[in-house]
Amino acid sequence: MILCARFALADTEAALPALVALAEGLTPVVQALPPDGLLADLGGAEKYFGQDAGQLAAVLRVRALALFGLGCAIGLAPNPMLARMAARDAGPGTTRTVRPEEVDRFLAGQPVRALNGVGRSTARTLCAYGLDTAGRLADAPPGTVQRIVGARAGRELQERARGIDRTPVVPNAAARSLAAERSFPRDEVDPVRHRRALLSLAEELGVRLRGAHQVCRSLSLTVRYADRSTTTRTRGLREPSAHSPALADLAYGLYAALGLQRARVRGISLRAEGLATAELAAHQLTFDPADERARRIEAVADRARARFGPRAIVPGTLSDAA
Repeated sequence: MILCARFALADTEAALPALVALAEGLTPVVQALPPDGLLADLGGAEKYFGQDAGQLAAVLRVRALALFGLGCAIGLAPNPMLARMAARDAGPGTTRTVRPEEVDRFLAGQPVRALNGVGRSTARTLCAYGLDTAGRLADAPPGTVQRIVGARAGRELQERARGIDRTPVVPNAAARSLAAERSFPRDEVDPVRHRRALLSLAEELGVRLRGAHQVCRSLSLTVRYADRSTTTRTRGLREPSAHSPALADLAYGLYAALGLQRARVRGISLRAEGLATAELAAHQLTFDPADERARRIEAVADRARARFGPRAIVPGTLSDAA
């Protein structure tokens, strides 16, 4: 069985490596799922400890609570995709188990958006044809689905709708996202300070991405309020990028779309998703001298930071920021 755990991390994902190490006490096959989760293959652990997956999940839950004070929702299923879906269905402090004989019934009423690889656009297209649940997608004629979304994508989506997922749990898998967060010392209502935090986050992510020779395809903004509730919005970049101004512009757009009015904000986090190697990413050439100049200045600033430290060069508006 595959275990997927989602932890109630209050502020940051800093505790995630320690939680992964905790799970590695049960099985060496553990994969981090930033910002707040992990996958673990319990196949060998069940035989080694002589306990079933449910008992091992209970051990992980108790240890996380005792050592870190963190509750979690756990999903158990035959493969990673189903385990993730089960974890989303599980309530805080509970375990949702999907056994092999229960897969069809579990998937029947699940929205197609819950399946791996189905984004908003694909889900909208499928729903327009009445294929709004995994069960209906699985039962549809293969030729019909392939005409709607393409031959390869159609075959893969129908496999997932039938509970087939060949993705392995990969220990120490390369990060697919990077995140940064800013917390305010008190509940902050000033939108100028919110935007300042966004600029700081975009600058940090840009520097980290360029330092790792990576680009990202999208950004996810999460705003945490005084009552501990959160709002998250995600939007793709026009092209994969690690250019800080491009990241900042998108972050501002995500923030503006929330329409916050005097909201008491406790913290803001920004996540760069869909990471890829920079050398493999295409960049649309422009005749805008300002853009080219900004990229040259950025490269010089990165060299200065590498030599003198990350705070050697910062935007003027952040010169006195924490």
